[in-house]
Amino acid sequence: MTSTLTAPPAARAATSPHRRRRNSTRPRLAPWAFLAPAVALFTLFLLVPIGYAVFLSFVQLKVQGGAFGRREQVFVGLDNYVFALTDPEFVASLGRLATFGIISVPLTLGLALMFALLLDLPGIRFARFARTAIFIPYAVPGVIATLLWGFMYLPSTSPFNAVLTSVGLPAADFLGSSEIYGSLSNIAIWGGVGFNMIIMYTALRSIPAEIYEAAKIDGANEWQIAWRIKIPLLTPALVLTLLFSLIATLQAYSEPTTLRTLSNSISFSFFPLMKVYRDAFATDNVSGAAAASVVLALGTLLISLVLLRLLQRRTFEESK
Repeated sequence: MTSTLTAPPAARAATSPHRRRRNSTRPRLAPWAFLAPAVALFTLFLLVPIGYAVFLSFVQLKVQGGAFGRREQVFVGLDNYVFALTDPEFVASLGRLATFGIISVPLTLGLALMFALLLDLPGIRFARFARTAIFIPYAVPGVIATLLWGFMYLPSTSPFNAVLTSVGLPAADFLGSSEIYGSLSNIAIWGGVGFNMIIMYTALRSIPAEIYEAAKIDGANEWQIAWRIKIPLLTPALVLTLLFSLIATLQAYSEPTTLRTLSNSISFSFFPLMKVYRDAFATDNVSGAAAASVVLALGTLLISLVLLRLLQRRTFEESK
């Protein structure tokens, strides 16, 4: 006599094709479930505002129906972009921003590189204290830093003018029309050197010590090691800090806006973002402000892509 053994109902349900298909889909859905909140926030707070700004840049509010008509959004194509790129005030603000960047970016990166190389020297004392002291200004908000420096720029409260007058020299006008670029650049340099120095110093600490030892055996001194080994190997970090500095320059807004209350040399449209803010919230030219914002965003994206492309090409050429 033979007997047939059958699996219990629970075991048959666990091994059924429907149950296997449902269990196999869970690992594939789990990553999307974790990503869903981030994707939702990214879409809600980044993609939607960008899309709305792009939409506004192609329309204008015009009165339809005669003198007693109502304002409606009308599609105008590229008219807002043409007006933004040919607006003398916007072009002048770009020129002032370029002058500010030419002064602040090289000095910021140069000082950051110098401090990083000095802190990487063997046997240097108080290196931890020096790193912290150089980095602390970066932690100060831009508005507070501008107010601190603004009071030091004012002729009535400036300690620099007190020193100059005490030795018989004329007082300097740090908030004048020609000196304002140096004053703004000084604030940006003071706040940006520490962050860039940390990036460069971290990159230097990742270089193997055997390279330095081999160079010293060949008779290289610290200056030759820095110039021929450290700086070339710092190229990716230098490009990254250059990219960050350029983006920060294009986004300059809080420093000149705060300093404008202390100086007559800074207008409401001194820098591009100041003009965008004025057009959007003071003159009710939302479409023009949106077009100018898109132009600035595209310019920032283009500069970033070019720098990253150059870095990628250099990296591949060195790896061959």
